[in-house]
Amino acid sequence: MNHPPCYLTADSILIVGNEVLLVQRKHDPFQGKWGLPGGFVEEGEKVLDGAKRELQEETGVENISLTQFAAYGDPGPDPRGRIVSIVHWSLLQQKPDATAADDAADWKWFDLNQLPELAFDHAQIIADVRNRLMKCQSDE
Repeated sequence: MNHPPCYLTADSILIVGNEVLLVQRKHDPFQGKWGLPGGFVEEGEKVLDGAKRELQEETGVENISLTQFAAYGDPGPDPRGRIVSIVHWSLLQQKPDATAADDAADWKWFDLNQLPELAFDHAQIIADVRNRLMKCQSDE
């Protein structure tokens, strides 16, 4: 059986209060749009290490404890082909210092309820994060 190509990425969600850290994409696809820091996992690299590396490369943020949130891999969000993204997250007490670098043209903290137009399937991912946070708050 011939399997279609599939690519692996790792994204990071940093939440402080009701805000999420997003980066503005420097390159296509979706140049100029906002999205989660992340990118392709390198050959032989652990997925969590890829998430941390991409977060550091695009924002300068490091030494953050990340936990796997969910996996996303439906066809369609990326024009380059089928991408499976393992999304990690961290709920922080304070905003870390950030700087745009690598594939990021800029970075900014956005209110979870007032987001710009997002690249890829990141709007769905952040909606899932909001739902998880609301469920956690109602369980308390």
